[in-house]
Amino acid sequence: MALKYPHLFSPVTIANQVFRNRLFSSPIGFQFHDAAAHTPTAEAIAFFSRRAQGGAASVALGECMVDSVHGKSNPTQTPLDSVSSRQTMTNMAIAISEYGAVPTVELQHAGKYAVVSLNEGNDIYGPNEEPFPWPHRLPKGAPIPMVKAMDEDMIEYTINAYADAALFAKKCGFGMVLVHGGHGWLLTQFLSPMVNKRKDRWGGSVENRARIAVAICDAIHKKCGAGFPVEFRMSGSECNPAGYGIDEGIAIAKQLDGHADLIHVSAGDHNVPDTFTVVHPNMFLPDGCNLQYAAAIKKEVKTPVATVGAFVDPAMMEEVIASGQADIVECARELICDPDMPIKARTGRDGEITHCMRCFTCFSNLVATGQICCAINPKIGQELIVEVPVKVSRSKKVLVAGGGPGGMQAALTASEYGHKVILCEKTDRLGGALLCETKVPFKKRLAEYLSRQADKCMKDENIEVRLNTAVTPELAEQVAPDAIIAAIGAEAVVPKIPGVERAVPAEEMYEHPEKAGERVVILGAGLVGTEMAVYLNGLGRKVTVLEMASRINDGGNSLQLSALNVQLRHSDISMVFNTRAVEITEKGVVGEKDGERSLFEADTVVCAVGMRARRDEAFALSACAPEFYQIGDCLAATNVRDATRSAYYNVRNMSRV
Repeated sequence: MALKYPHLFSPVTIANQVFRNRLFSSPIGFQFHDAAAHTPTAEAIAFFSRRAQGGAASVALGECMVDSVHGKSNPTQTPLDSVSSRQTMTNMAIAISEYGAVPTVELQHAGKYAVVSLNEGNDIYGPNEEPFPWPHRLPKGAPIPMVKAMDEDMIEYTINAYADAALFAKKCGFGMVLVHGGHGWLLTQFLSPMVNKRKDRWGGSVENRARIAVAICDAIHKKCGAGFPVEFRMSGSECNPAGYGIDEGIAIAKQLDGHADLIHVSAGDHNVPDTFTVVHPNMFLPDGCNLQYAAAIKKEVKTPVATVGAFVDPAMMEEVIASGQADIVECARELICDPDMPIKARTGRDGEITHCMRCFTCFSNLVATGQICCAINPKIGQELIVEVPVKVSRSKKVLVAGGGPGGMQAALTASEYGHKVILCEKTDRLGGALLCETKVPFKKRLAEYLSRQADKCMKDENIEVRLNTAVTPELAEQVAPDAIIAAIGAEAVVPKIPGVERAVPAEEMYEHPEKAGERVVILGAGLVGTEMAVYLNGLGRKVTVLEMASRINDGGNSLQLSALNVQLRHSDISMVFNTRAVEITEKGVVGEKDGERSLFEADTVVCAVGMRARRDEAFALSACAPEFYQIGDCLAATNVRDATRSAYYNVRNMSRV
């Protein structure tokens, strides 16, 4: 059978290393580390090797430190200058290579942002002497220290640190190293003409500014052998007025040409709020949004070029390579969401691929808790648990009440374990409350996910779908299930203020945006309210958001809030905080702040003040079957991640009982 994507799945040789295809798993920082040695744990090894199982050609472990004394910005970064890392890094390399992928290590140095090194009492360095740029990361009341300018000895020390780290990785069994020269870290600080103010041979011209990056590539080749591949990650553009653009990116790439074996072109600066969600593209950006930078550089260099940023569709990846815009496509979050995407694409099962929604659940949870997860793949971050098979006690009749994300996941998981399922949904469609958002352009991946889950449920021989059917105690008695899974969701909170009947619920406004007048006031600055503000503003409405609290409620998703803040800063949406809506009139909303009242004129008022779990309705079913499980929003109004995870693990547990 001919391959559907022959270019994407053609092998490629970089230096002397053979890669089985052109789809790489780009670096992912991971927090599962031993607390004392900061080395990867068994959980981390399982997480990364899962990407190798799924068919990626290279799997990169992110944020490994070349200089843990002077260059550390995160306390969980793996030190490559400590023998304590040797055993676990060797185990990591073995686990990845056993599945046919090339294990890769990202070599990192934070430069002037090395806050952990600083807080440990060590000097930190950058190209220039300057005040430490992250005073908010210092102990409260601490004086702002100075970043030291690297002298010749420190530059030579750092070049050797990269080469020694690469040799260490090679001895551990890694088949490639990725030198991180982008996103604002040390090497970007040298490369950027806006940052590097040196007057010696390490600053000024592009040749001088790129000298340290070139020297590092050459030093690695000298120490590890010319056949050991060096991938160099750079920002094709810093994507902000204070940084360099693509012309400078091309000039930098030309300096690296022939020294690096693969030029990996990303974009943005990790440490600039407006470009953080360019480095990690948000849902408001198009697929492949950073390809333009790789394509421009590809035209100017002989070295193979990799592109990265918001790639989820193998057809698009195939076109990128077939058209010569890049030689390699790299993915991070897509291969978190669906580690099997490469093998599914290679075997022509595109319809089974779960596309990343770019909702930032994975990254935000990693930052907040040290635990990586996915909103729509409940197995992510729990690889060691799900690798242990469940011995199913017997096939059960399972009644699932509610056809939203949690209910559909519960039904599909129950079917997977061999149970017979009756899935009831009180409306005429599967998908739940989130169906209302499927018209929103930046939620198109959510729409795909809901549609795919619904289709799988409808086609599954073990699942009987009953639409327009609410689960009542009477129905449960008639069905006589062995287990009931309540996934009936939540209902919108209606504030007790005069005139609230004039307000349109958020769900209804998403369903019928044409009902919005020219001026819209949204009550509630959670993610629902602010995302709606962006949506309606994009449709040409003048939007004001009223919020009682002093800031937006991110619902635990801090990076989605970062993405929203960028959208809000570049819009004419008015955000009004510390203001309580006290009345809705035909003219708009009367708000009260510090005892003073003001009228916010509106043609349409939208209520987005939160959700309330349907607990009582769920409790009514608790005695209707020997086993009862309550999941998702009817337990506590939260998010898709909690719904899918509680569904998966409750059914997994039910199956063994």
